[in-house]
Amino acid sequence: MAFVAALIAPARLSAQTPPAAAKRPITHEDVWLMKRVGAPVPSPDGLFVVFSVVDPAYDPKDQSSDLWLVRGDGSAPPRQLTFTKAAESDVTWSPDSRRIAFVTKREGDEVNQVYLLDVVEGGEARRVTSLSTGASAPRFSPDGKTLLFSSVVFPGALTDADNQRIATERKNRKYKARVYDGYPIRRWDHWLDDTQTHLFVQPLEKGAPARDVLAGTKLVAEPGFGGRATNAADTLDAIWTPDGAAIVFTATIERNQAAYAPVETHLYVVSAQGGEPRRLTSPGHTYSRPLFAPDGKRLYALCSPTTDGKVYHLERLARFDWQNGQLVNESRPAEGFDRSVESFGLTPDSQTVYVTAEEAGHEKLFRIPARGGPAQLAFEVKLGCYTNLSIPLQAASPLLFANWESAVNPAEIVRIDPDAGRHVALTSFNVAAAAQIDWQPLEHFWFTSRAGKRIHNMLVLPPDFDPKRRYPIFTFIHGGPHTMFRDQFFLRWNYHLLAQPGYLVLLTNYTGSTGFGEAFAQAIQGDPFGTCGSEITEAVDAVAKAFPYADGERVAAGGASYGGHLANWLQATTTRYKCLISHAGLINSESQYGTSDTSYFRELANGGPVWEQNETWRKQNPIRYAANFQTPILLTIGENDFRVPLNQTLENWTILQRRRIPSRLIVFPEANHWILRGEDNRYLFQEVHAWLAKYLR
Repeated sequence: MAFVAALIAPARLSAQTPPAAAKRPITHEDVWLMKRVGAPVPSPDGLFVVFSVVDPAYDPKDQSSDLWLVRGDGSAPPRQLTFTKAAESDVTWSPDSRRIAFVTKREGDEVNQVYLLDVVEGGEARRVTSLSTGASAPRFSPDGKTLLFSSVVFPGALTDADNQRIATERKNRKYKARVYDGYPIRRWDHWLDDTQTHLFVQPLEKGAPARDVLAGTKLVAEPGFGGRATNAADTLDAIWTPDGAAIVFTATIERNQAAYAPVETHLYVVSAQGGEPRRLTSPGHTYSRPLFAPDGKRLYALCSPTTDGKVYHLERLARFDWQNGQLVNESRPAEGFDRSVESFGLTPDSQTVYVTAEEAGHEKLFRIPARGGPAQLAFEVKLGCYTNLSIPLQAASPLLFANWESAVNPAEIVRIDPDAGRHVALTSFNVAAAAQIDWQPLEHFWFTSRAGKRIHNMLVLPPDFDPKRRYPIFTFIHGGPHTMFRDQFFLRWNYHLLAQPGYLVLLTNYTGSTGFGEAFAQAIQGDPFGTCGSEITEAVDAVAKAFPYADGERVAAGGASYGGHLANWLQATTTRYKCLISHAGLINSESQYGTSDTSYFRELANGGPVWEQNETWRKQNPIRYAANFQTPILLTIGENDFRVPLNQTLENWTILQRRRIPSRLIVFPEANHWILRGEDNRYLFQEVHAWLAKYLR
């Protein structure tokens, strides 16, 4: 098959597609129904790679997700390993590269459990956990005889029977109430409760029970105990020590301080037999995602400082020597590397660390000497992003596996050859479908702002593009603010689908964006909307001046999350745009401070608490300029959004109606910060296109 044999240079991928005459404009079905290829999980010897593939559908009942297997050398096409409706996740390999463990919920399971599958001999997967509280994130011990995994349990429970008893008692309560004595109380789209993520070990002998190694410890009794917070749940980033005698994990005892101080997560170690965990890292930084070098002599992790009052920091690589169960001689490989590490891995000889990091619209591969030295770009990337880097620790020579995607190439699994500056595609689930679409790679351009900054942008061309025509401009604004517009296949706000009716879509990486150095991202602090709002409009003017096909008179702007905030700021400060679109956008900084699931971040960003009413709170709050509002605007919001809660959109809507400004409000009752249901997302795009057409065409 062509995808097996081809050594594909990313910049030349578009050359494989059929002639333009055979192509058609992109549709929502094209975007939503593309196969979603998950992160590669290579076997320790590098011979095989396991990954998930979601076969999407508009009706969630019709969607499926299964595990697939492909040879690491690409010598055979992928084959499907599982064939169930329930999704599998958290895949891990046994040290002998024969078995995989994964998490799923199969017939008879009320919650997710860990299953074991012999990849070499085949057969049915065997369930190996049976906790009433479920299981996640399994890891084989170095000898392959024991599994480490996580489970969310009730505080004070010592056994699974305790958890079942407490669950029954709470279910039988005659009242329903949420009671809190401390912060935080909500995260992303759910209310928090008093459950905790704990670590369990379970021997793989038949009938062996799982043991909670954190139960009864002083650590979990701390009022601020928790793992590293994600949108979904806490994670403990747990890994085995090289000798299999202990477990290193990430935790905090400061979660209850989140209303008034940064929360540090630290590395801890606990015996595999249980006992009181010991903290391994010192205050002043937060640590996550530990990884031992293949030789077992050093441990690497990501870290960032917490004591300088900055709202953003790079995720830097930290290195420790591992001596007698202690971390000593902490250092920073590639100290001067001014990029944030996204994913990383070590070569089997423990001599080189490869990392991926954002840079100017791409996620690129860099190499760092394991003992320290400057980071070097492995090769230049002109198309797409490499993500989810994974390096097998026992391979005979370094093997680098990752996902690769671009705005015109949905994600696939690749093996990277850094010396040759190219990758080999191991899968091609979406190549044929992508080849049918009339789309072009993103065009990169830079301009210098009035303040003297170099600002990076990407331009999305519409289908059937004719450079002799003039096209309206829709400047789409990214969220964050500490993210970056990337050359990627974006599902929720697909760039080419936004452009499909005949618009130039402008993607500006304004001040505060990542991928341009720490200082550039930090520069938004104390100036949340002013500078970046001006840069967005300056970018529109730069495009209209530089590209004859850009119509600088027919211009609209919109965005989601922080992009929605900035759309509302444009409403407050300019009449440059024919219309605006604000999804999950802040209108009132003061009420957002008190109702969002994050507040201290906003205090740092604005230079103090809201009641001090410094200049930032007073002068960079869109609602204070409501008398200036006059641009027609479309408002959309998920009712279960706790990051930018519903009240923000309702406040905006009330003002717009009071001022009789043309406006439209759409509330998605089942959505959170993201519009993730297929039919909801399709309707969202219909409304966005209709709104733009009303004012631009």
